Amino acid sequence: MSDIATASAAAFDAAADTYDEDRHHVEIAEELVRGLQPTSPPALVVDVATGTGFAAFAALRRLAARRVVGIDISQGMLDRARAKAADEDPGGRIEWRHAPAMPLDLVTGSADVVLCASALHLLGREALREWLRVLRPGGQVVFSVPMAEDFHPSPEFRRMVESHLSVPRDATEAAGLAHEAGFAEARAEVLLPASERPRRVFIVRAQAPL
Repeated sequence: MSDIATASAAAFDAAADTYDEDRHHVEIAEELVRGLQPTSPPALVVDVATGTGFAAFAALRRLAARRVVGIDISQGMLDRARAKAADEDPGGRIEWRHAPAMPLDLVTGSADVVLCASALHLLGREALREWLRVLRPGGQVVFSVPMAEDFHPSPEFRRMVESHLSVPRDATEAAGLAHEAGFAEARAEVLLPASERPRRVFIVRAQAPL
Protein backbone atom coordinates (compact mmCIF):
# COMPACT_ATOMS: atom_id res chain seq x y z
CA MET A 1 0.00 0.00 0.00
CA SER A 2 1.36 3.44 -0.92
CA ASP A 3 2.04 6.12 1.68
CA ILE A 4 -0.91 8.12 0.35
CA ALA A 5 -3.23 5.11 0.59
CA THR A 6 -2.06 4.34 4.12
CA ALA A 7 -2.64 7.93 5.21
CA SER A 8 -6.06 7.96 3.53
CA ALA A 9 -7.15 4.73 5.24
CA ALA A 10 -6.06 6.02 8.64
CA ALA A 11 -7.81 9.36 8.16
CA PHE A 12 -11.10 7.76 7.16
CA ASP A 13 -10.88 5.18 9.93
CA ALA A 14 -10.64 8.10 12.36
CA ALA A 15 -13.60 9.88 10.74
CA ALA A 16 -15.88 6.85 10.43
CA ASP A 17 -17.93 7.37 13.60
CA THR A 18 -19.00 10.89 12.61
CA TYR A 19 -18.92 10.61 8.80
CA ASP A 20 -22.68 10.18 8.46
CA GLU A 21 -23.33 13.46 10.28
CA ASP A 22 -22.25 15.46 7.22
CA ARG A 23 -25.28 15.38 4.92
CA HIS A 24 -23.08 16.56 2.06
CA HIS A 25 -21.97 12.97 1.51
CA VAL A 26 -25.53 11.64 1.51
CA GLU A 27 -26.76 14.16 -1.06
CA ILE A 28 -23.91 13.48 -3.46
CA ALA A 29 -24.36 9.71 -3.28
CA GLU A 30 -28.12 9.98 -3.84
CA GLU A 31 -27.59 12.30 -6.80
CA LEU A 32 -25.21 9.86 -8.46
CA VAL A 33 -27.86 7.17 -8.52
CA ARG A 34 -30.87 9.40 -9.16
CA GLY A 35 -29.83 10.16 -12.74
CA LEU A 36 -29.43 6.51 -13.75
CA GLN A 37 -32.30 4.97 -15.67
CA PRO A 38 -31.40 1.39 -16.59
CA THR A 39 -33.85 -0.51 -18.75
CA SER A 40 -33.67 -3.42 -16.31
CA PRO A 41 -32.26 -3.94 -12.82
CA PRO A 42 -28.47 -4.03 -13.13
CA ALA A 43 -26.87 -7.39 -12.40
CA LEU A 44 -23.80 -5.78 -10.81
CA VAL A 45 -23.20 -2.29 -9.44
CA VAL A 46 -19.73 -1.45 -8.15
CA ASP A 47 -19.44 1.31 -5.57
CA VAL A 48 -15.79 2.38 -5.42
CA ALA A 49 -14.66 4.03 -2.16
CA THR A 50 -18.08 3.21 -0.73
CA GLY A 51 -17.38 4.77 2.66
CA THR A 52 -20.33 4.03 4.92
CA GLY A 53 -22.37 2.78 1.96
CA PHE A 54 -24.60 5.69 0.95
CA ALA A 55 -24.35 5.08 -2.80
CA ALA A 56 -24.47 1.29 -2.41
CA PHE A 57 -27.72 1.49 -0.47
CA ALA A 58 -29.14 3.99 -2.97
CA ALA A 59 -28.41 1.52 -5.77
CA LEU A 60 -30.59 -1.05 -4.03
CA ARG A 61 -33.47 1.38 -3.48
CA ARG A 62 -33.47 3.25 -6.76
CA LEU A 63 -32.10 0.71 -9.24
CA ALA A 64 -33.21 -2.57 -7.67
CA ALA A 65 -29.67 -3.80 -8.30
CA ARG A 66 -29.41 -7.55 -8.04
CA ARG A 67 -25.87 -7.38 -6.67
CA VAL A 68 -23.71 -4.55 -5.34
CA VAL A 69 -20.00 -4.67 -4.47
CA GLY A 70 -18.93 -1.88 -2.11
CA ILE A 71 -15.16 -1.42 -1.91
CA ASP A 72 -13.21 0.73 0.52
CA ILE A 73 -9.71 0.97 1.91
CA SER A 74 -11.01 2.00 5.34
CA GLN A 75 -12.07 -0.84 7.64
CA GLY A 76 -13.73 1.68 9.95
CA MET A 77 -15.97 2.95 7.16
CA LEU A 78 -16.92 -0.59 6.15
CA ASP A 79 -17.77 -1.48 9.74
CA ARG A 80 -20.25 1.41 9.76
CA ALA A 81 -21.68 0.29 6.41
CA ARG A 82 -22.16 -3.28 7.62
CA ALA A 83 -23.92 -2.04 10.75
CA LYS A 84 -26.40 -0.08 8.63
CA ALA A 85 -26.89 -3.00 6.24
CA ALA A 86 -28.98 -4.88 8.80
CA ASP A 87 -31.78 -2.41 8.04
CA GLU A 88 -30.82 -1.14 4.58
CA ASP A 89 -29.95 -4.47 2.97
CA PRO A 90 -31.81 -7.28 4.78
CA GLY A 91 -31.49 -9.50 1.70
CA GLY A 92 -27.70 -9.32 1.76
CA ARG A 93 -27.30 -8.17 -1.84
CA ILE A 94 -24.30 -5.97 -1.00
CA GLU A 95 -20.85 -7.50 -0.70
CA TRP A 96 -18.48 -5.32 1.34
CA ARG A 97 -14.81 -5.59 0.39
CA HIS A 98 -11.90 -4.16 2.35
CA ALA A 99 -9.54 -3.50 -0.53
CA PRO A 100 -7.77 -0.79 -2.53
CA ALA A 101 -9.62 0.91 -5.35
CA MET A 102 -6.98 -0.21 -7.86
CA PRO A 103 -6.78 -2.75 -9.22
CA LEU A 104 -10.34 -3.95 -8.74
CA ASP A 105 -10.70 -7.68 -8.18
CA LEU A 106 -13.46 -7.93 -10.79
CA VAL A 107 -13.68 -9.61 -14.16
CA THR A 108 -13.25 -7.37 -17.20
CA GLY A 109 -16.65 -6.35 -18.61
CA SER A 110 -18.60 -7.71 -15.63
CA ALA A 111 -20.23 -4.55 -14.22
CA ASP A 112 -23.31 -2.69 -15.42
CA VAL A 113 -22.70 0.43 -13.32
CA VAL A 114 -19.72 1.93 -11.49
CA LEU A 115 -20.30 4.60 -8.85
CA CYS A 116 -17.76 6.72 -7.02
CA ALA A 117 -18.82 9.50 -4.66
CA SER A 118 -16.34 12.08 -3.42
CA ALA A 119 -13.18 10.04 -3.95
CA LEU A 120 -11.74 10.41 -7.46
CA HIS A 121 -9.45 13.24 -6.35
CA LEU A 122 -7.92 10.77 -3.89
CA LEU A 123 -7.59 7.98 -6.45
CA GLY A 124 -6.26 9.74 -9.55
CA ARG A 125 -6.87 9.41 -13.27
CA GLU A 126 -5.89 5.75 -13.51
CA ALA A 127 -8.99 4.85 -11.51
CA LEU A 128 -11.13 5.90 -14.46
CA ARG A 129 -9.35 3.47 -16.76
CA GLU A 130 -9.90 0.71 -14.24
CA TRP A 131 -13.62 1.51 -14.11
CA LEU A 132 -13.76 1.35 -17.90
CA ARG A 133 -12.10 -2.07 -17.79
CA VAL A 134 -14.67 -3.61 -15.45
CA LEU A 135 -17.71 -2.13 -17.21
CA ARG A 136 -19.49 -4.04 -19.92
CA PRO A 137 -19.90 -2.28 -23.29
CA GLY A 138 -22.58 0.37 -22.79
CA GLY A 139 -22.22 0.22 -19.02
CA GLN A 140 -22.52 3.45 -17.09
CA VAL A 141 -20.18 5.31 -14.75
CA VAL A 142 -21.19 8.15 -12.46
CA PHE A 143 -18.76 9.94 -10.19
CA SER A 144 -18.38 13.21 -8.34
CA VAL A 145 -15.33 15.43 -8.21
CA PRO A 146 -14.84 18.72 -6.35
CA MET A 147 -15.01 22.10 -8.09
CA ALA A 148 -11.65 23.86 -7.85
CA GLU A 149 -13.18 27.14 -6.69
CA ASP A 150 -14.77 25.45 -3.67
CA PHE A 151 -11.97 22.99 -2.90
CA HIS A 152 -10.11 24.22 0.17
CA PRO A 153 -8.80 21.14 1.97
CA SER A 154 -6.71 21.16 5.10
CA PRO A 155 -2.95 20.69 4.58
CA GLU A 156 -3.28 17.12 5.88
CA PHE A 157 -6.07 16.29 3.43
CA ARG A 158 -4.32 18.02 0.55
CA ARG A 159 -1.35 15.67 1.01
CA MET A 160 -3.69 12.74 0.32
CA VAL A 161 -4.85 14.17 -3.01
CA GLU A 162 -3.04 12.56 -5.92
CA SER A 163 -0.91 15.17 -7.69
CA HIS A 164 -1.71 13.79 -11.16
CA LEU A 165 -5.40 14.72 -10.93
CA SER A 166 -6.06 18.44 -11.08
CA VAL A 167 -9.40 19.35 -9.55
CA PRO A 168 -11.52 20.66 -12.48
CA ARG A 169 -12.47 24.32 -12.77
CA ASP A 170 -15.51 23.90 -14.98
CA ALA A 171 -17.88 21.30 -16.42
CA THR A 172 -15.82 20.88 -19.58
CA GLU A 173 -12.74 19.91 -17.57
CA ALA A 174 -14.81 17.60 -15.37
CA ALA A 175 -16.33 15.74 -18.33
CA GLY A 176 -12.89 15.68 -19.94
CA LEU A 177 -11.64 13.39 -17.19
CA ALA A 178 -14.00 10.69 -18.46
CA HIS A 179 -13.34 11.40 -22.14
CA GLU A 180 -9.57 11.14 -21.63
CA ALA A 181 -10.01 7.71 -20.02
CA GLY A 182 -11.91 6.41 -23.05
CA PHE A 183 -15.52 6.88 -21.99
CA ALA A 184 -18.19 8.06 -24.42
CA GLU A 185 -20.99 10.61 -24.03
CA ALA A 186 -19.48 12.17 -20.92
CA ARG A 187 -21.33 15.12 -19.44
CA ALA A 188 -20.97 17.03 -16.21
CA GLU A 189 -23.34 19.11 -14.11
CA VAL A 190 -22.86 21.18 -10.98
CA LEU A 191 -24.41 20.07 -7.70
CA LEU A 192 -24.62 22.38 -4.70
CA PRO A 193 -25.64 20.17 -1.77
CA ALA A 194 -27.96 21.83 0.73
CA SER A 195 -25.83 20.72 3.66
CA GLU A 196 -24.51 22.76 6.55
CA ARG A 197 -21.23 23.38 4.74
CA PRO A 198 -22.19 23.21 1.04
CA ARG A 199 -19.38 22.77 -1.45
CA ARG A 200 -20.09 22.64 -5.16
CA VAL A 201 -19.11 19.44 -6.93
CA PHE A 202 -19.36 18.14 -10.45
CA ILE A 203 -21.45 15.06 -11.15
CA VAL A 204 -20.02 13.33 -14.21
CA ARG A 205 -21.97 10.70 -16.14
CA ALA A 206 -20.51 8.67 -18.98
CA GLN A 207 -20.82 5.38 -20.83
CA ALA A 208 -18.41 2.63 -21.78
CA PRO A 209 -18.17 2.46 -25.60
CA LEU A 210 -20.37 -0.12 -27.28
